Amino acid sequence: MSAEAPAARTKRKVYEKKLEKLQVELCHLQEWVKAEKLKVIIIFEGRDAAGKGGTIKALTEKVSPRVFRICALPAPSDRQKSQLFLQRYIEQFPAGGEIVIFDRSWYNRAGVEYVMGFCSPTEHRRFLELCPPVEKFAVDAGIILIKLWLEVGMEEQEQRFRARIDDPLRQWKLSPMDTESYRLWYNYSRARDMMLKATSSRHAPWTLIRSNDKRRARLNCISHLLEAIPHKRVQQERVRLPKRSSKGRYNDQATLRGMKFVEERY
Repeated sequence: MSAEAPAARTKRKVYEKKLEKLQVELCHLQEWVKAEKLKVIIIFEGRDAAGKGGTIKALTEKVSPRVFRICALPAPSDRQKSQLFLQRYIEQFPAGGEIVIFDRSWYNRAGVEYVMGFCSPTEHRRFLELCPPVEKFAVDAGIILIKLWLEVGMEEQEQRFRARIDDPLRQWKLSPMDTESYRLWYNYSRARDMMLKATSSRHAPWTLIRSNDKRRARLNCISHLLEAIPHKRVQQERVRLPKRSSKGRYNDQATLRGMKFVEERY
C-alpha cells in the first residue's frame, strides 16, 4: 500500500472512545515506570506537518509531566554549537522513573541540517556512522529507546500547510523553514532514506507510522508504545479522603472581601 493510498478517515467519536481506553493504559504504564524506575526515550521524527505535535499531545494529555517529559530543544546557542553535537541531547536523557519524549531529536542532523546545508557532508556522514554505537551505549546502560518516524504523503502535507495558512490559530506553526521543506520534498525523501538505512539497528530500530489520517496514527502510535514498553498494572490502595479538621475554623471567604478578582465575563 502506498503512502497516498486512500482510506476512510477515523470518525471523531470512534477515535475519542478508543483514545480514552489507551490513555487509561498509559496511566498504568506511568505507575509501572515509576515503580520500576525505568528509563525510556521516545523519539518522534518526520516531515513538517506529519502530525508529531498532535500525537505527542494525545500521548501526554492525561499523564504526569513529571514522568512523561517532553523535550523540544530550540536552535543551539553559540556555546552549544562548540560542544559535541550530541551533548545537549544527552543532558536531557531520563533518570529512573522518567519517559523523555523528543519532539525532534539529534536526528535533526540527518534531516533539516543536512538538507538545508547547516552541516557539512562530512559532518552528516560522521553522524550516521556514530549514531548506532552511541545509541547502543544508551541501550546497554538500561535505557529503552523507541524511534518513531511519522510518514505523511505529499498531498496530505500540502493540505495541512494550506490549512495552516488560512487558520489564524495555526499560522504560528508555519515558518520559512517549513515552506522550504515543502519545496524540497525529494531532498528530504533522500535524506530520510539515508537516515533509516544507516541508523535502523538491531538494538534501536526505526518504526514507521503512516500519518495521513491523524487520528488513526495517534491510536496506532500509542498502541505500539504500550507494547514496546513491557509493563504490569501496579496494585495501589484506594485513596480515601480524610475528614476535614474543624480546628481553627473561621470564615475564610470573609477575609477575601476587598481583594481584586478577575472580571467574570463568562
